[in-house]
Amino acid sequence: MTEHPTSHEGRQPLAARPQERARPRQQEEQPGGAAIPGPSPVPDTARGPAPGAAPGTVPAADAATPVVDTQTVTRREGDRLRFVGAATRRIARGIDLDEIVLGLCRASVPTFSDAILVYLRDPLPVGDERPVNPFVLRLRRTDRLRTADEESESGSDGERLRLTVTDPQAGLLPAADLCEIQTGGALDEVLRGVRPVFGDSAAARVALPELLGAGRTVPTGHRAILAPLRGRRRVIGAAVFLRGPDRPPFEANDLLVAAQLATHTALGIDKAVLYGREAYIADELQRTMLPDSLPQPTGVRLASRYLPAAETARVGGDWYDAIPLPGSRVALVVGDVMGHSMTSAAIMGQLRTTAQTLAGLDLPPQEVLHHLDEQAQRLGSDRMATCMYAVYDPVAHRITIANAGHPPPVLLHLGGRAEVLRVPPGAPIGVGGVDFEAVELDAPAGATLLLYTDGLVESRIRDVWTGIEILRERLAATAQLTGQDHSPPLEALCDDVLDMLGPGDRDDDIALLAARFDGIAPSDVAYWSLEPEDAAPGRARRLARRALSRWGLDDLSDEVELLVSEVVTNAVRYAERPVTLRLLRTDILRCEVGDDAPQLPRQRRARETDEGGRGLFLVNRLARRWGATRLSTGKVVWFEMATP
Repeated sequence: MTEHPTSHEGRQPLAARPQERARPRQQEEQPGGAAIPGPSPVPDTARGPAPGAAPGTVPAADAATPVVDTQTVTRREGDRLRFVGAATRRIARGIDLDEIVLGLCRASVPTFSDAILVYLRDPLPVGDERPVNPFVLRLRRTDRLRTADEESESGSDGERLRLTVTDPQAGLLPAADLCEIQTGGALDEVLRGVRPVFGDSAAARVALPELLGAGRTVPTGHRAILAPLRGRRRVIGAAVFLRGPDRPPFEANDLLVAAQLATHTALGIDKAVLYGREAYIADELQRTMLPDSLPQPTGVRLASRYLPAAETARVGGDWYDAIPLPGSRVALVVGDVMGHSMTSAAIMGQLRTTAQTLAGLDLPPQEVLHHLDEQAQRLGSDRMATCMYAVYDPVAHRITIANAGHPPPVLLHLGGRAEVLRVPPGAPIGVGGVDFEAVELDAPAGATLLLYTDGLVESRIRDVWTGIEILRERLAATAQLTGQDHSPPLEALCDDVLDMLGPGDRDDDIALLAARFDGIAPSDVAYWSLEPEDAAPGRARRLARRALSRWGLDDLSDEVELLVSEVVTNAVRYAERPVTLRLLRTDILRCEVGDDAPQLPRQRRARETDEGGRGLFLVNRLARRWGATRLSTGKVVWFEMATP
């Protein structure tokens, strides 16, 4: 009995597989190591039986040929499935639009095709957005398999190419950058049909020249597949796969491969475009909630920096603010809403607005944090944030600070010593049921206060306190470069602080607020208390004239006396307690009048028969700026005059 030349595992021995041994190996492998084989070998059915064989019998080697064909086809289909799996995983790894398109090109060339052209709709519609007419496709990227000579010249086989394929007769064939789809045309019908088609099909023979451009078509001997890219709701582009004449032609199953590649690419592009729009909106939302510019209060210079988080977590809730207060004081605020989302940015905007409103009431720092805590609880039980709120008084050279779970500030002294201020830590905003404590500290002239969020000092590779120590050392080293008697430039100091961040330190967004304390010298301050009586305006004029004469500002005496008289008269009319008058001389002259009446003055147009109502009109016309601020104990009306 003759044994069949097949092993017990169902595999034919190598000696019995001459067709498989002779089959050339594919040059390129798919992602993951599996190649897409060429066409299956065809058995030689025309060959007759061997001499001497019985009629109707088949030689042993020929009898095994169908087994070889079945195994080859099975293996080829398995390779094709492995290729599709590896290619779609590579496409899915892309986050933005360019990465997804590049993933399609690198997965396709050279494993599946010798060249690829990727067209995308211009502009790409986002979500439910209605597409813009006309329907225009733009060539987004092309890649092709290059020869050994080309690789040796350029040195990089991943270079982006604007030319598609090589034709020995026609040379390099360029493709058009833009293609306007004609409604009802051949290309429009193919794209709306969703399914890929062979390049030699009747529909594709008309559609491809329309896509590639007038007078351009697939070179002679090349095979093509035209695959529409359809997202969740509409066609967003097209991909053209090309093979040269030296490779096996595309098969029917290759249409399924092209469909899989096109589908995963289109869905990834849809997701990337939608994510990009959401990230842009969130980023703009956050930036518009930050101050466009910082104020220039008397006695202090300010600088700030804001850096968004890394690409994996761009949107955050960090904010900073500087709010002028009555008495030439300024409130310095830095906060950080927990989380990275559009919700965090929106909550940040609400808390910043609340902080500005509370600062306008001139509440103590601990009271501001208390009301912020109540507001956060009203927004939701999981709305948590940290915040540092400080008030600087340039006349008293003091700063009052309250903390709600925020990293402590750092004070850089004029001599170069950097000090981490001891501030009660407090609980984060939103915890509820806790008290906040304020501490008052010296703020010497020439010193610099740095308020920051934890993104500056904390990362995956270091904890908060290690980062704070690095920040302190960095500030001290920077101050030593400018000497003992000079403070480092404020803007350059902020840049130098951010330079301490390493490549792996950008896990969170960063807000930085730096305040250089210049202060106001006691000799530049004049302060009086006036009884609310009829003689108060006259006394205020005489006191103001003496102070201006002492400062060498006699040229301003007439105007300042007139404005002081009008403001003090208005205060005396409604006040029950003594009225305060203060003059501050810096690069400008500032006058502040305070009383215990909460009603803010409003400018109005007086009628010809009215005896009063023209005081604020004069203030508005003669002063450079003026305003009124309500306090917990009354109000302050102020105006500023430019000094000669």
